[in-house]
Amino acid sequence: MQIREFKIEDQKEVIKLWKECNLVAPWNHPENDIKIKMEVDPDLFLVGIHDDKIIATVMGGYEGHRGWINYLAVSPEFQMKGLAKKIMNCVEEKIKAKGCPKINLQVRERNSKVLAFYESLGYEVDNVVCLGKRLDSDK
Repeated sequence: MQIREFKIEDQKEVIKLWKECNLVAPWNHPENDIKIKMEVDPDLFLVGIHDDKIIATVMGGYEGHRGWINYLAVSPEFQMKGLAKKIMNCVEEKIKAKGCPKINLQVRERNSKVLAFYESLGYEVDNVVCLGKRLDSDK
């Protein structure tokens, strides 16, 4: 797998992959997420390519205090081959190069398979409660 930065021409294929990996929830708008990402740290939005096909993605971020990981995806047919670890290592190095001391990410509690994956990479459950507020709806 070759890793490179996302290009806008990749959008349709990336969104298809995210849907295959069940990363798109009803309240998510992947086109908007990509548009916004391209305005902030676009160099941290990576895709993995195999035979001219996008088979992996990761969207990293750094706002000056903490790094963040979103949209880590590997095509189901390529999972369990070390590709998620490879693309995560790449984005971690890019975030670290910006001076970031710590990366945060969020995983739904019920997703034990993904939790185990991140733990294998050295991530630990922080003793914090994640709060959120939607700013893009009238609710």
